Amino acid sequence: MRYLEHITTQGERWDNLAWRYYGDALSYERIIAANPHVAVIPVLPSGVRLIIPVISVTQTTSELPPWLR
Repeated sequence: MRYLEHITTQGERWDNLAWRYYGDALSYERIIAANPHVAVIPVLPSGVRLIIPVISVTQTTSELPPWLR
């Protein structure tokens, strides 16, 4: 699995990171699971190194516009 590295800044939250990287604030659980060394607290301290799992997005043919099918 591929990962990105993120260093937190003051005031960042798990849901903010999920929104930034996945476009869905409720997807924060996969970020928490990838970072068992970080306490699960509402606001993260600055300077914490986090691992962000890269999620591959697959499109089915029906989701593609007609000119790309």
